[in-house]
Amino acid sequence: MSHAPADAPLDAAAFIKSQIRTIPDWPLPGVQFRDITPLLQRPKTLRVLIDLFIERYVEAKLDYVAGLDARGFIIAPIVAYELNLGFIPIRKIGKLPYKTVSESYSLEYGTATVEVHEDACEPGNRIVIVDDLIATGGTMMAGKNLLERLGAVVVEGAAIVDLPDLGGSKRLRESGLPLYTVTDFPGH
Repeated sequence: MSHAPADAPLDAAAFIKSQIRTIPDWPLPGVQFRDITPLLQRPKTLRVLIDLFIERYVEAKLDYVAGLDARGFIIAPIVAYELNLGFIPIRKIGKLPYKTVSESYSLEYGTATVEVHEDACEPGNRIVIVDDLIATGGTMMAGKNLLERLGAVVVEGAAIVDLPDLGGSKRLRESGLPLYTVTDFPGH
């Protein structure tokens, strides 16, 4: 039996977890893909999910919410809007039109590079990074590194799902990045 992380209200976290669909062997054999699209299809689940993030960050004195390409782009702009903040997209390489800084990293089933515009934020800006899921932590770490290279203070990483057995959340916390996750799936 799985448990919700201590920092998410248990009833809301259990509700959110119950709405996540598991797709076996996608995109590769052996991968258990955690599909958040059912969360997005139902107004109640989307509202509960967004409210968890808003409650978490409403008093955090943030300047921006950054979202990681691609599924972080779904939640992060909504959170930014609700908090009356700007949104920073951290995109896969070659997708941003202006001058960028980039960071390459490993993920659960391959490697990737992400970029951010070099003027996305200013030194000292306080930012939370949002994604749908933490697996190996590579994407979140790359986003953290990019924003810190621009001088930002990454206050926290946030995700809907943690796959703790893949070690990403442990790696991120050991790097000094506090994390907030709504639910987890041990045994990935």
